[in-house]
Amino acid sequence: MNIVKSGFVSIIGRPNVGKSTLLNSLVNAKVAITSDKAQTTRNIIQGIYNEENTQIVFVDTPGIHKPQNRLGKILNKQALSLIHDVDTILFLVDASTDIGKGDLFIIENLKNSNVPVILVLNKIDKMKSEEILKVIDHYKDLYPFADIIPVSALTKDNIDLLVKLIKKYLKDDVKYFEDDVFTSNSTSFMVSEIVREKLFSLTVEEVPHCITCVTTSFEEKENVILIDVDIIVERDSIKKIVIGKNGERLKMVGMLARKDIEEMLGKKVYLELYVKTIKRWRDKEKILHELGFNENE
Repeated sequence: MNIVKSGFVSIIGRPNVGKSTLLNSLVNAKVAITSDKAQTTRNIIQGIYNEENTQIVFVDTPGIHKPQNRLGKILNKQALSLIHDVDTILFLVDASTDIGKGDLFIIENLKNSNVPVILVLNKIDKMKSEEILKVIDHYKDLYPFADIIPVSALTKDNIDLLVKLIKKYLKDDVKYFEDDVFTSNSTSFMVSEIVREKLFSLTVEEVPHCITCVTTSFEEKENVILIDVDIIVERDSIKKIVIGKNGERLKMVGMLARKDIEEMLGKKVYLELYVKTIKRWRDKEKILHELGFNENE
C-alpha cells in the first residue's frame, strides 16, 4: 500500500516579491491573482498541489508591510499568524533587490516560530550566478534556514526542486482534499478576485488600493451563469476613473474578466459590474467585517 504524505505550507514575504506567482506555479493553476502592484493579495488563499501519494496545501498570505489603515493591520495580523501551525514556511524574497527593512522584520518574527523555514530566493531569471551566491551569503547569517533555494516563479526554474525539498517536511498521512481540487476558495471569491485583477491592470498606481470587489449574485442556469459583482471604491473621483470615459474602462474590465471566468468555469457567463462608493471603507470595522476581513482571525 502506498503511503500518503501531506501537510500545510505557508508562503510569506513582503509585498511584491512574487508570492501569488509562486503559488500559481507550484499548483500549476491560477488560484491567486497577480499584478506588478504591491499588496495584490488581501486574503489567505489556499492552493493545493496533488500527486498520487502527496498533497501539499499551500497558503498564500498578504504581503507584510507597514500598515496605513485598519485593513493593513488586519492583513499583517493574518500573514504573521501563519508562521505557526504549518509544517514548513516558505520565506520568499526578491533576490534581485537588496535586503529591505520588511525582510528583516519578517526574519525577527520568524524567530518566534519553531517551524522549519525554507528561504526561497525569487526572480533569479534577472541575475547572474555569482550575484545569486552573494545573496545566499548575505541571508544565511541572518537566520538558521532549513534550506535555501533560488527559483524563478515566473519561468518556473527550480519549482520541481522546491516541491522535492518541501516533501521532506510533510508530517501528515491523509489527504485533506480530493485529487481534482486545486483551491479551497469559493467560486464567488475567485470571480471577485478576477475582476479585481483586471482593475489592477487597467488603473494607475494609487487607484487599486482603494478598490475591493465582492460577488453579490451567482446564479447558474442551464446554458449560462449570471454573475453580479460590486466594485467598492473609497471616493467618487475613483469611481469615475474605474468607469472611464463613456464607461469604456468598466466595459474593458468586464470583457477581460468574463473571458477568464468562462475559462475557469467552462461555461458561458453573463457578468454585470456595479461601482459603489463607500467612503474610507478600509478603516470601517463593520464594512471590513461584511467584506470578510476580520480583525480577530
